[in-house]
Amino acid sequence: MTPARFTQCLLVLRWTPINLASALHCNLAWIEAMETGDEMVPEELATWLETLARTHEELGIPVTYRGKGLEPATSRATRR
Repeated sequence: MTPARFTQCLLVLRWTPINLASALHCNLAWIEAMETGDEMVPEELATWLETLARTHEELGIPVTYRGKGLEPATSRATRR
């Protein structure tokens, strides 16, 4: 996995390097090194990230819920 694809996968997943380091319980510096290409992305990690990213790309984000819960509090109180 190239550093560019590594970064792209994180963007698709809406994860920061900190989020990934937290999920993996690993050192943030290692994640940052993979981002810059100073460290190789292990094959198992690359496969996992690719699978997650492809799934997110294919499924997309549900648009049904856009704007939900944004009406003023007075409007919500009236409906009760």
